[in-house]
Amino acid sequence: MLVVDKPSGWTSHDVVGRVRRLAGTRKVGHAGTLDPMATGVLVLGVGRATRLLTYLVGADKEYTATIRLGQATITDDAEGDVTTAVGAPDVSREAVEAALTDLRGPIEQVPSSVSAIKVDGKRSYARVRGGEEVELAARPVVIHRFDVLDRRTTTAQDGTPVTDLDVVVGCSSGTYVRALARDLGAALGTGGHLTALRRTQVGPFGLDGAADLAALGVAHEEGAPVRLLSLTEACRLAFPVRDLTAEETTAVRYGKRLAPSGCPGTVAVAAPDGHVVALVEDRGEQARPVLVLDPA
Repeated sequence: MLVVDKPSGWTSHDVVGRVRRLAGTRKVGHAGTLDPMATGVLVLGVGRATRLLTYLVGADKEYTATIRLGQATITDDAEGDVTTAVGAPDVSREAVEAALTDLRGPIEQVPSSVSAIKVDGKRSYARVRGGEEVELAARPVVIHRFDVLDRRTTTAQDGTPVTDLDVVVGCSSGTYVRALARDLGAALGTGGHLTALRRTQVGPFGLDGAADLAALGVAHEEGAPVRLLSLTEACRLAFPVRDLTAEETTAVRYGKRLAPSGCPGTVAVAAPDGHVVALVEDRGEQARPVLVLDPA
């Protein structure tokens, strides 16, 4: 595994391509797309670790962001054209907090129409850019945290008086932060869009352990290998760990079931020497291997 701090202007696919060259393998994938405008934590699987990505995509995520009230855009972020500009020079703190309250907890969120979601086999953003009107279905997400860190009144480039909110968002997988900006602006009657987004956490992986792509490139040119997290290190960070006996280790390597772990969700199971051999999930009275990392 490799955790990188994605720079602005890069697509997630751009980062995958760069890491393929640095790591010397085409087998690289990522656990959750970031928009080109966004920066921050992007978790990559390299080689055999690509098989882990399925179990990391659903991890909760945390972001810092800036929401501009007073303007709406076609993409719900600063990369799209402004569609309305009613201004918001004096929106009250009380009104903002009341609107935020309705956007916390379990909600039904309509994703941004300019997104990678497929509609009849074609990306939604491609349909919108082709002139189509797209209405996506709402989907359940959970907003664990949506708080204002700072606020300021300023003037947009077109002269519209706006209010910028610096916020922190903790959310379930599948949440569109720019849709939160849109919905906050709609609730306040001002319009809203995202002007900055930085992902600070994906499950247990944070910015403190994220590598800088430019630094990785310099190190590579100097002959230094890319420092990767081993499968065991990644699994021990991402999942609860169950220690196995030698007999259980042999059984799970052959894909056999174990006694239940008693933990909800995915559990990493480790051999007596400490290295992780598989991921298991309880199914009734047994723990079933869902991914064997170290087969017999």
